[in-house]
Amino acid sequence: MARSLNEIIAGLPADEQAAIEARYQELRQEVEGLRELRQIAGKAQEDIASALNIKQPSVSKIEKQADMYLSTLRSYVEAVGGKLELTVTLPSHPAFHLRSLGDVAMDAGTGVRTVARRRKQAGER
Repeated sequence: MARSLNEIIAGLPADEQAAIEARYQELRQEVEGLRELRQIAGKAQEDIASALNIKQPSVSKIEKQADMYLSTLRSYVEAVGGKLELTVTLPSHPAFHLRSLGDVAMDAGTGVRTVARRRKQAGER
């Protein structure tokens, strides 16, 4: 007679059951892609398109992309209502957050890219 996964897990030692539950909870916090992230946030593609000032088919295209600029990803995540954070892990080092790339840092007070603002103030484009 076949046993269910729950029956198999119930037959394991308590510490193994706890490890399985902990990993299950970790996996529940992960998402497969931008589409799932948008759905979790309760947003429609039209909502994201409006926030990004693009058309809905462009949102669909972004959600299907395997590779994109971080600025595109940041904009999408912010349109969903989130905040993009980059975590870097290196062997033999604790994880750390990468706050900016190159000299394109965000001004914490205004949310404006400091390089873009400096160029605008200098009259550059």
